[in-house]
Amino acid sequence: MEREDDRVPTTTKLTTQVAIVGGGPAGQLLSHLLRLSGIDSVVLELRDRDYTIQRVRAGVLEHGAVELLREVGLGERLDREGQEHHGINLQFDGERHNVSFHDLIGRSVWVYGQQEVIKDLMQAHDAAGTPARYSVSDVRVEDILSDTPVVYFTQDGQDYELRGDFVVGSDGAHGVCRPTIPAEHKKTYRRDYPFGWLGILAHVRPSTEELIYSLHERGFAMHSMRSEKVSRLYLQVDPHDDIANWSDERIWSELDTRLGIPGWTLHHGEIFDKSITPMHSFVSDPMRYGRLFLAGDSAHIVPPTGAKGLNLAIADAAYLHEALTDWYRDGSETGLDEYSPRSLRRVWQIQHFSSWMTRMLHRFDESAEGGHPENVDYDYHVQLGQLRLLTSSERAMSHLAEVYTGLPMLTRQR
Repeated sequence: MEREDDRVPTTTKLTTQVAIVGGGPAGQLLSHLLRLSGIDSVVLELRDRDYTIQRVRAGVLEHGAVELLREVGLGERLDREGQEHHGINLQFDGERHNVSFHDLIGRSVWVYGQQEVIKDLMQAHDAAGTPARYSVSDVRVEDILSDTPVVYFTQDGQDYELRGDFVVGSDGAHGVCRPTIPAEHKKTYRRDYPFGWLGILAHVRPSTEELIYSLHERGFAMHSMRSEKVSRLYLQVDPHDDIANWSDERIWSELDTRLGIPGWTLHHGEIFDKSITPMHSFVSDPMRYGRLFLAGDSAHIVPPTGAKGLNLAIADAAYLHEALTDWYRDGSETGLDEYSPRSLRRVWQIQHFSSWMTRMLHRFDESAEGGHPENVDYDYHVQLGQLRLLTSSERAMSHLAEVYTGLPMLTRQR
């Protein structure tokens, strides 16, 4: 909760305990968790409220993420409207193989869009009287090595100075917080992939009960869903392609080809959203500098194949909440010191899993990267061999199930 000083200069001065830059899932969830622990925070978001709600993003929640959301009062609508999934389908060489998480390890995942999680968080903040400040601009972070870091921003033409004990940068890959860390005090790791995902949303009931991941000679394809009436589908494409080149008819034809198997029909419907997203992996190390902490996409990006971006953001928020709670409760800095290495251990494990899934299920054209075109078919048949080994081994499928449904999200409170 913010508190204005008695003086009202040209720049309005505000104070809080934790200033959070970025109103995505990491920032909003951290603020919610802090409020439940009696710790004040202010969330600043560049976009307006409607954009934040309507932006379509990832939609698979791990087992542990769902448990956490339920524990902190955010599970009611998820349980009512979300879709529990007990496994996935891996498709290759014209055959579809089911990997049953429920049978293998007794866990599941939930299809529930990131924007739906954001809606639940907004509703909780509105009810508590702690909504984020939206449509802010000219954000800059200073004094992060001091005991009172400051965030300057403008909203509705008014300049503000927000001081707190800590600043959390959850403002995404293109935010202002990560660049605040001097270059000599951080190291970044990046891997760009030679393809992107063409994603669509269509008003049509899903054609499958479980998600389908398909490796086809023409490239990767995926069938997901958002509700009983809306399907989410993807195609591997050139990341530099123009979406205007992809008519609805061409999209459905390509999806029919890459997802089709005998005796199964892909339902077609009205496409109401389509876009092409390049794919890359990214990690910034460390996730802390002075009193500034990074969380979510501001610190790491994973390709969407493993459905991990949203879940990593949730884990960051849970870990950082625990560290801040320890500091405010008894002055312990152990959790603050452990936050970056602890989160990065999880991040690199998930980077491995997401890269593994991506390399196993996409066609890699080495000629586009200066390699030899004749290697492409060889690599494709290696991928087929890998998928056959995976789907013929219960132990291998159990490992996939364990990581896909989520690494343990252990905290000292839970």
